[in-house]
Amino acid sequence: MIKLSPSILAADFGHLQDEIQKTAAAGVDYIHLDIMDGHFVPNLTFGPELVKYINSETDIPLDVHLMISNPGEYLEIYAAAGADYLTIHYEAVEHPEKMLETIRSLGIKSGITVSPNTPVEVVEPYLEHADWLLIMSVHPGFAGQRFIPDSVKKVNRARQYIDGQGLKCEIAIDGGIDLKTAPRVASAGAEILITGSSFYRSGDYGEFARRIKEVTAPH
Repeated sequence: MIKLSPSILAADFGHLQDEIQKTAAAGVDYIHLDIMDGHFVPNLTFGPELVKYINSETDIPLDVHLMISNPGEYLEIYAAAGADYLTIHYEAVEHPEKMLETIRSLGIKSGITVSPNTPVEVVEPYLEHADWLLIMSVHPGFAGQRFIPDSVKKVNRARQYIDGQGLKCEIAIDGGIDLKTAPRVASAGAEILITGSSFYRSGDYGEFARRIKEVTAPH
């Protein structure tokens, strides 16, 4: 069964408490938080205080995606704020395996992310240290971008490697995920769908969550 992680960045921040409750009520598996520093990616979002606030408002596990330079300096801060999953970018670190193990040592799940221009093969040596691999299917930085079709091949390649090695690393995908693209990435082997604009603009979060799980169910 596909898991769903809506990206709260696309929610209505003028009514954030209500949005958190409606998201949780939709039966999602995680809530995705994009942490951007305006340096690693050309956008600036929010920091640990918002993670802490959302954690206080819901029991849904928080999937925190660090799109920042020098993520190693902030691992303990975000773990303390309430992250259940902490994902770093391969492109932002020199020693991925060390940082992934540091995340695990904090008592939370570790993830590694690859941007669209990064071949998925480069992270294969580190997947034994990761609880999930996040494949970006848009260029990180801004919501509402078009899905990059080549991402399906990357998911398929990662699925073959993970299964071939007998690893427990799950595959997540983020960017342009909607009712049309979800079945394609699920068929290729993605297990966790991160969806922003399509979820929060759907009008009925529970119905969207139901439909996306329906269209990705094995036939």
